[in-house]
Amino acid sequence: MSDASSAVTFDPSAVVELNVGGVVYATTLGTLTSDPDSLLGRAFRRPAADRPFVRDAKGRYFVDRDGVLFRFVVDYLRSRRLVLPECFRERDRLREEAEFYGISGLVRCIRLGCGRHGDGGSEQPARSLCQTLSGGAVVRDAAESSSSGINGIATGTAPPRRVGGGGDPGYILVGYRGTFAFGRDGCQADVKFRKMWRILVCGRVALCREVFKDTLNESRDVDRGTTDRYTSRFFLKHTFLEQAFDMLQEAGFRMTASCGSGTNSAGEMKPGMDSEENKWNHYNEFVFCRP
Repeated sequence: MSDASSAVTFDPSAVVELNVGGVVYATTLGTLTSDPDSLLGRAFRRPAADRPFVRDAKGRYFVDRDGVLFRFVVDYLRSRRLVLPECFRERDRLREEAEFYGISGLVRCIRLGCGRHGDGGSEQPARSLCQTLSGGAVVRDAAESSSSGINGIATGTAPPRRVGGGGDPGYILVGYRGTFAFGRDGCQADVKFRKMWRILVCGRVALCREVFKDTLNESRDVDRGTTDRYTSRFFLKHTFLEQAFDMLQEAGFRMTASCGSGTNSAGEMKPGMDSEENKWNHYNEFVFCRP
């Protein structure tokens, strides 16, 4: 790891690695100290030995805060702009993080409902990317209607999305790997309970968020702000399959197909797993459609 720990003078280009709630970040001293009155600004202007953070096993500075939301903190320190992803639902939590780090400009920007901190320090209210219009009106997000692309490379224009009148059409796939839980050593063979490790969710990100709301865990596929992107790495915060089905039905989705594997009766025994449970290992997928 490279930082200013051994430097006599402050070097804003020195690279610092942080472990924030288990998520690793690499940035420069200049970025971390761009707000000199913030907690990070004060801490990282000190000599390395005086910084109020412990180190993890790999020598990174450890901060016991929300690691996923910290990316918005770093982005703001880099550019003085707050750009939130489509349908961002954790504004209150982000404000708490900004208050903890003592970044007054970011706190003010969040409280004013800004989506970005404008050039020259001006703050402009964010244009909602989660507009809901009645009667099935057709709208375009600003990012969708732009044809400038990324770094001057044209990426084309996404087709208009229909909102309202039952929501956007699309598909969501729900899958799970499970087995049956038996009594100790299979001695209670008449008592069998479904056991699953995780319910997986695949589809267009905006649709998944609309349907599953706060029950959706996005930690394995952090949003980069791209509109209408797809994912196969979301999962639910619970393991109740019927609850997932109810939420899909309430959002106007209907099951159109399903498939499943056979059991693992002839498969290899996994270390530490009950022999009866191992025999019943299986994987199922369910495809839901909203026309």
